[in-house]
Amino acid sequence: MTYGDWYYLLIAIFLPLAFLIFPGRNADRFHVPIYDWALSLITLAAALYLSYHGGEMVEQGWDIVAPMEPTIAAAAICFLALEAVRRAGGGALFIIAVMFFLFPLWTDIAPGFLWGFAKDPLELVRAHAMGFESIIGVPMRVAGNLLIGFLIFGSALVVTGGGEFFMNFASALMGRSRGGPAKVAILSSGFFGSLSGSVISNVVTTGKLTIPIMKRVGYPPVYAGAVEACASTGGALMPPVMGAVAFLMAEFLNVPYSTVMIAAVVPAVLFYVALLLQVDAYAAVNGLKGMDEADVPDLWETFKSGWFYIFSLVALVYMLVWLRLDLYAPYYAAGILIVCTFVFRKGDKRFNLTTLRELIVDSTKIISNIIAILAGVGMIVGSLAFTGVGGAFSRELLQIAGDNLYFLLAMGAVTSFLLGMGMTVSACYIFLAIVLGPALIDSGLDPIASHLFILYWGMLSYITPPVALAAVAAAIIAKADTMAIGVRSMRLGLINFILPFIFVLNPALILRGEWDDIIIMVSTALVAVWLMSVCFEGYLYKAGNIGWSVRAPLLVAAACLLYPEGISKIAGVALIGVCYAIALLQRKRVAA
Repeated sequence: MTYGDWYYLLIAIFLPLAFLIFPGRNADRFHVPIYDWALSLITLAAALYLSYHGGEMVEQGWDIVAPMEPTIAAAAICFLALEAVRRAGGGALFIIAVMFFLFPLWTDIAPGFLWGFAKDPLELVRAHAMGFESIIGVPMRVAGNLLIGFLIFGSALVVTGGGEFFMNFASALMGRSRGGPAKVAILSSGFFGSLSGSVISNVVTTGKLTIPIMKRVGYPPVYAGAVEACASTGGALMPPVMGAVAFLMAEFLNVPYSTVMIAAVVPAVLFYVALLLQVDAYAAVNGLKGMDEADVPDLWETFKSGWFYIFSLVALVYMLVWLRLDLYAPYYAAGILIVCTFVFRKGDKRFNLTTLRELIVDSTKIISNIIAILAGVGMIVGSLAFTGVGGAFSRELLQIAGDNLYFLLAMGAVTSFLLGMGMTVSACYIFLAIVLGPALIDSGLDPIASHLFILYWGMLSYITPPVALAAVAAAIIAKADTMAIGVRSMRLGLINFILPFIFVLNPALILRGEWDDIIIMVSTALVAVWLMSVCFEGYLYKAGNIGWSVRAPLLVAAACLLYPEGISKIAGVALIGVCYAIALLQRKRVAA
């Protein structure tokens, strides 16, 4: 089997299913029309044909010159992949994929850095479908080698009741505390999102339970929806799984997946700490209580009922970090989980043939969706590679920025954010990893920090108007105004706008560098996150409600702590002490 044979087989198995699972129009949601069956069969035949002739394709260079028969198969794969992208990824991604698919036809007359090497229509479909840089390029390679196993593991957790367990576990941990339901929403969405990697499905799945409970204890609908939107967005940035993007990042950087996973831990934890502190302060200011005692499960009983979910996650992390079994770890972890649910769960909750069927159906839907999207995204990568425009774009960015690193980062942040509005996170990241990533790295920044910077800013469109897809999904459940939830989500998630600039300029925050620097940076960042939460909600522990006469200096103290120079950190600590003294004096005066 040649390099491409396996990936064509992967396409042959899952891409035809995209036409059966995702309807081409709303009228076909409840039945599969005959033309979808036809498209599915044509996709299967074309992919199997290319797989069978994989050896000849490589030996004879069919991506450049090929007989007419494989060229027809290549054209079919190209156009069917674009239609699959439209169904699985939406209209915006489809338009972008079509634009880049056609780009090599006219790039020889494009101006400036957009100029590149052009292809005629036959050369174009051959390069996209039979070359190793487009449809079966980096995105498909990541899906075939790494991603499928993690998707299966995530599906196994869901169908065996892992989502319900983590919800109950979060309730047992945080449900009794003030503002408990909001904290449960944050923890459960973090657990679930770190495994599924899908922001919208996270909002819909956990939000159905958490948003009504938050409203019931006194959180306004807008605030409840914003909490769920932010928590679900952060889940896609939380190890161990982090969705498809982390695997793509590992491939682009040519590092083990565990390296990316470890680097992502501290920023993700800081984000969730910020959310927990803010909802706690909001509850304190507004006198909100926890969940009813009857609704809070017992912690020990909850743990006993699903300890194997945590065990399978620990086993996954152990195999990834210490055993370096990137390819096989998710399959072993899924196997451990299935065996445990069969042995330790009782009655209809035990793993059985019905659960197995659910696992197969759920995994197939998810994998078909990601294969359809990555086939189209691969065309974007391919077009930039064929024409040479990707490298030219990166050089142009460096020339525009000159020696101003902050200007380059600002351009990168804006570009990532804008593309994140129209693309899926995977598509946005892949595009920018090619055109922006090299510019950031060539300017002297840490490679992993640079790619995480791109990922974070691409994700922010989920909670930022006017698009704010996570806010849209949360608004439907909360029955509140979408724009209001989007604005509130931006405020709650403000730390995520700041963190990328901090860790890209100081990689100690992503655990890269000397240990003394890492300990100091992580510690001061935690304190800074606490200070920002205090300022946003106007509540200082032991001092109660505070006004802007204290909040503004505390924000300055937070900025000092985040700045890498030692003297600024000392100034920040001193400022905290002064502000605390003033706040306590003010409270005594009010009490007197």
